[in-house]
Amino acid sequence: MGRGAVFVLCLCLIQACASTPDPPQKPSQLCEVFRGQPKWYKKARIASLRWGVPIPVLMAVMYQESGFRAKAKPPRTTCLWVFPGPRKSSAYGYAQAKDETWQGYKKDSGRRGADRDDFGDAIDFVGWYCNQSHRRCGIDKKDAHGLYLAYHEGHGGYNRRTFKKKAWLLRVARKVEHRAQAYERQLASCEAALNRGRPCCLWPF
Repeated sequence: MGRGAVFVLCLCLIQACASTPDPPQKPSQLCEVFRGQPKWYKKARIASLRWGVPIPVLMAVMYQESGFRAKAKPPRTTCLWVFPGPRKSSAYGYAQAKDETWQGYKKDSGRRGADRDDFGDAIDFVGWYCNQSHRRCGIDKKDAHGLYLAYHEGHGGYNRRTFKKKAWLLRVARKVEHRAQAYERQLASCEAALNRGRPCCLWPF
């Protein structure tokens, strides 16, 4: 392999690493998350404006799903209690979107090149899904508890109230609700600074 090819390969590896930042060190502090990743705030705001879902709700759902890890996957099952088996689902990325649901999002939203390990694409997906939950299930776009239940159970499952038999899921949804409330208070204290020097409502979708 020539020096030129080696240089190009190294450059691609560096770019790949740069495109998947480490998870925030303080994920429970939304202002710290956005200060560490300024582009995340911009992307979250764009998604919020596009789909009408508050930033704290979007971020609370994403935190619960992946802990803000770009390449998160469900744990593997085990075979004979020793050998690694298949994963429980095809969920992947920041939003833990499954293959089929992600394909539906790309087609419906027009973002055919979207990637699940890209924060901007993933946060837009969360907004899109919550908007679908509002349309199909009548859930208020500020209702983090209800939106998370629909996110986990699917719209059909939510409408059938499958979550009522899952006490653990109700506890998780309540946790998402409380985190969204905390994120809302935190964002109120730093959003003006995050917006400083930016056109407030002119970012393109």
